Amino acid sequence: MSNSLETANQPEKLKRTVIEPLTRVEGHGKVTLLQDEDNNIRQARLHIVEFRGFEKFIQGRPYWELPVLVQRLCGICPVSHHLAAAKATDMLVGAAQLTPTAEKVRRLLHYGQVLQSHALHFFHLCSPDLLFGFDDEVRHRNIVGVMEDYPEIAKQGVLLRKYGQEIIEIISGKRIHGVSAVPGGVVKSLNNEEIQYLLGDIDQITEWAVGAVTIMKRIFMEQLDYHQEFAHIDSNMLSMIGNDGSLELYHGNLRANDMNGKSIFDRVDYTDYQDYIREGVKNWSYMKFPFIDSIGAEHGWYRVGPLARMNNCDFISTPLAEKERQEFRNIGGNKPVQSALAYHWARLIELLHCAEAINGLLHDPDISGDDLMNKGELQRVGIGVLEAPRGTLFHHYEIDDDGLVERANLIVSTTNNNQAMNESIRQVASKYLSGNELTEPLLNQIEVAIRAYDPCLSCATHAMGKMPLEISLVDSNNALIDRIEKGSTGQIKRSNN
Repeated sequence: MSNSLETANQPEKLKRTVIEPLTRVEGHGKVTLLQDEDNNIRQARLHIVEFRGFEKFIQGRPYWELPVLVQRLCGICPVSHHLAAAKATDMLVGAAQLTPTAEKVRRLLHYGQVLQSHALHFFHLCSPDLLFGFDDEVRHRNIVGVMEDYPEIAKQGVLLRKYGQEIIEIISGKRIHGVSAVPGGVVKSLNNEEIQYLLGDIDQITEWAVGAVTIMKRIFMEQLDYHQEFAHIDSNMLSMIGNDGSLELYHGNLRANDMNGKSIFDRVDYTDYQDYIREGVKNWSYMKFPFIDSIGAEHGWYRVGPLARMNNCDFISTPLAEKERQEFRNIGGNKPVQSALAYHWARLIELLHCAEAINGLLHDPDISGDDLMNKGELQRVGIGVLEAPRGTLFHHYEIDDDGLVERANLIVSTTNNNQAMNESIRQVASKYLSGNELTEPLLNQIEVAIRAYDPCLSCATHAMGKMPLEISLVDSNNALIDRIEKGSTGQIKRSNN
């Protein structure tokens, strides 16, 4: 035992296994595992190796460009950034309240985005693990395998996503990186032809959404004890809620509950988020580590996204999704559902809610109105928050007298889940990998834990600050010409060949 303890204190003597790249996630990251001589896991970390820098290079740009610029953060969830930035610029132009048409068009766009994103994640990225098992052969454990063995499920996944993308295209002109929301409103509403086109498929989309929830519920309940235990961590939960406590994806107040469901804070105006949330950094990741200030960095980390939203809301406003939410909450008894794999179930309940909400909006006469804009006096600070598919998303901008961005702060959904993802992979590594020779099926369990959160790693890395950064210049023969290193303390070190 003394040898193991001695080795644990000398990381250079531990065996290092790297999972790189992480597969079936959006963006680039890796996991490192350190094992001692007895194959016991001594360290497990999720490293985000992408660097994007959006918070820095939008400085000096005029505020009205922000909804278009920041959606380039990602090709998977651009609508979320587009709308969060638009909400922030609404505040900048003094539009305290949007017109009914503008708000409902934005909501329709947002529901289309959440629907297509949830469909992509479940059917394309995660269903191979859930349908075939975590240790299925690599050549089969993918979307092609799903298409071969479950062609109807695969088809439904494709068409569900297609429908959400069609909503985005009709409203913003393109399925990816279109333009709909502008400071104070939207550029267009829907005409009758567009409404009737979308209504033509909505009943089928809703039926498939019900079926998707049923599939995931069956998978989860067939091995309930295992699915509740795998990657299980007890955490605080943060989400947006409506004024009446309902599930709210576009606009509301902030609610945080602890691991037992007890309130930490409730119905907080999201423009005051800095009074409640702080951001930490660590020298082994480009992604920040947010935490609830009143609890502190060690215990104040939290989870966001579908699991947090299902646990935190009092009810869902659409009947089919509410019925499923009640059944979902029953598995936790009187406490929040904490299983990481329950994210998949919660995600599909939200997909169903989006289908129902889309149906309601398409029957709302305001969706085709012509009153699209509202403005007031220019303000210096704008903060926009919404529930992106992956969780609570914060956009915060400060501008000068000329309307140019002086400061930007983005806390992205995946960033909010950063510590939780690390805790989940540590749980899996300790419980299922420790003491074993690491094989591909075992290592895939680490990825399964990460995929449960549906991370978008590209979205989550923006800040230039205390994170280490290395830039190398090489010639055509890959020989090093120059290297600049910025350490975690901010020191700059240059070394050349």
